[in-house]
Amino acid sequence: MKQLPLTLALTLALAACGPAAEQSAAPEAASDQPAEVVAPAAAPVESAPAEAMPADPVAVVLAGDWRSDENKARDAYRHPAETLAFFGVKPGQTIIEITPGGGWYTEILAPLLKGNGTYVAAFPVDSASDYAKRNNEKFRAKLADGPEQYAAAMSVEYDPKAPNFGMDGSADVVLTFRNVHNWGEGAPAMFAAFNAVLKPGGTLGVVEHRAAEGADAKALEGSGYVPTEKVIQLATDAGFELVEQSEINANPKDTKDHEKGVWTLPPSLALKDVDRDKYLAIGESDRMTLKFVKPEGDQIFEQGTDKNKPTPASN
Repeated sequence: MKQLPLTLALTLALAACGPAAEQSAAPEAASDQPAEVVAPAAAPVESAPAEAMPADPVAVVLAGDWRSDENKARDAYRHPAETLAFFGVKPGQTIIEITPGGGWYTEILAPLLKGNGTYVAAFPVDSASDYAKRNNEKFRAKLADGPEQYAAAMSVEYDPKAPNFGMDGSADVVLTFRNVHNWGEGAPAMFAAFNAVLKPGGTLGVVEHRAAEGADAKALEGSGYVPTEKVIQLATDAGFELVEQSEINANPKDTKDHEKGVWTLPPSLALKDVDRDKYLAIGESDRMTLKFVKPEGDQIFEQGTDKNKPTPASN
């Protein structure tokens, strides 16, 4: 278990160690981004007095000057405001983000929860693979370079073979963005660990590259695309209930038959200059957006105490 050398707002019991198998997915290069910058801003409501118009905290964070122009440009494809609203994310929660990669959502979630909530970044132990080690080092450096935004951020390293993200029932929300395709045979253990760390009534939010309906499983290997029904099965097998599906991150232009799978498209553009304009015109991959809940019935109450009374989930 390792923890970033940052000020902690909350002590979690973290567990992880041990080697894991190499992750096979190609990295999504942060340097290859659409050129146009889309900087979202909160729309003013002129009819209400200023004191009656508290700023939308997500909109404020999205417009933050610590976010790079390249990352802001991806708002047009990743729809962070709509996605986080769909998952019920808000200040005051304890939120665990699984394998944050380059920290695209970290730039949003950590400042959103700073001083009012807890952001935990969960990433595989360095020994999991050379790819994991490189990504982890970049992520640590990112947090160290932004102390004002990330001072309260926490981290947990997990063993992909035996994942553990903290104390049972300690999180309000677990989020994973475009990671399921990396987990292979370890996916059931990951979903079981999500269920364990969430409070009863807690939310699991999943965004993943969506395979074409009826696609052949063999043909999907190495493509990054995953059938929606497979993700739902993994979650429900782990004890979750599907609450709702959203088309927030859908892209009907994505034909899902690219030479290098999802990495053919932006932001990776794995073919470099080959048909670059074509793939830029398609945009980022078509993605499922799924909201699951850990049933309240999983709550274990102690007899003879006030803990027998159910407590509403914070989200």
